[in-house]
Amino acid sequence: MGSYAPIAPRPECGAVPSTRSAAHRLARFGGRTATLLSRAARLGEGSVVGGALAQRIDPQIAGELAEDMRVVAVSGTNGKTTTTRLIADAMPGSPPATNRTGANLANGVVGALMGRPHATTAVLEIDEAVVPWALETLRPDVLVLLNLSRDQLDRMHEVSALADRWRAAIAENPPRVVVANADDPLVVYAVGDADVTWVAAGLSWTTDAATCLWCGGVIDFATTGWHCSQCDRRRPVCGITLDGDVVEVGSWRRDLGLALPGRSVRANAVMALAAIDQLGLPMADAIDSWSGLRSVEGRYEVSTYCQTEMRLHLAKNPAGWRDTLDVIGADSLPVILAFNARAEDGRDPSWIWDVPFDQIRYRTVVCLGERSSDLAVRLAHADVDAREATSLRDAAAIVGPGSVHLIANYSAFQQARATLARGR
Repeated sequence: MGSYAPIAPRPECGAVPSTRSAAHRLARFGGRTATLLSRAARLGEGSVVGGALAQRIDPQIAGELAEDMRVVAVSGTNGKTTTTRLIADAMPGSPPATNRTGANLANGVVGALMGRPHATTAVLEIDEAVVPWALETLRPDVLVLLNLSRDQLDRMHEVSALADRWRAAIAENPPRVVVANADDPLVVYAVGDADVTWVAAGLSWTTDAATCLWCGGVIDFATTGWHCSQCDRRRPVCGITLDGDVVEVGSWRRDLGLALPGRSVRANAVMALAAIDQLGLPMADAIDSWSGLRSVEGRYEVSTYCQTEMRLHLAKNPAGWRDTLDVIGADSLPVILAFNARAEDGRDPSWIWDVPFDQIRYRTVVCLGERSSDLAVRLAHADVDAREATSLRDAAAIVGPGSVHLIANYSAFQQARATLARGR
């Protein structure tokens, strides 16, 4: 659909040269062995352990593995895993190298590349703080930037500082093309002068983008697009837009037809389509490939537990919680909220005070998790009458038989999935 030349596979794409260094060969062998042993011991999926060991043996292995692949890197605060999955599922032929489980730090990326060293394409989810490393090491052909908002405040601090890091990294190591959400001023600032395909994907959480990073003015979010009230910065003109469930590229229109719920998923889909278009692949075929997708790594799965049908949702930060609360707003089902504050969640949970919990004021609500008391206090201030439970079984007993939404942040979500998988 674009006016550019599609990104072709790199020369001899997918061929792993036999002239690799001894360190490279040892790193791959050691990494694969560590992955297999980790899986055998049921210590997790294993690729992160294998990737960590491989990097210790050969610090250059990530770039060496990626140099023979077309690389699509996906980053942003929300929607990375879903967008990565949508792009990967749309790849024709042999599956790409991809970190499907969301292991998006350097170790997980290396593990994904080692898992399919002969792949012609890599579709990789990249943690926001790891984007500079990814640009320098992987040299991606397509960099997809979804959004920026507060997340894991103890690790990534303010989003303006992260936007500055992205901007400097893109200027130093520009990808072939950036696919960027034009509705997020932070992303637009971060892109700088790179070659960009702008996408009107929308932005439901605007609180963190209220200040213009170019001049310090106030950003005005209007229905026609944002603009700065002080300087001339405004939303760029977009080649690909999302109108409800319909994607538009010029005169071409197509209903996404997604079974996955929520507007944020549709925003992820239109960003994925822009990246797929840049690779020279038909967007219509990609949409067709998504028709049977009903969950992404546990998100939106439905499991029966203690006579309760639990609908799983992952929400990791204010923007994610806002989107999830909008998704469940079409019904009045009970809600179980599971909340931890481990390292992988971010140890500073103060942002829960920005979540609009008043939207569940008239439901049956149960709090669960290591920081359930913090959550219960926040809910009380939103006039939400919530009870606390010590286990998922207790929470199920409180809500009783029937359907319930289970919303959890990262580590609590993984705990809930493990409990539901055991069925007890």
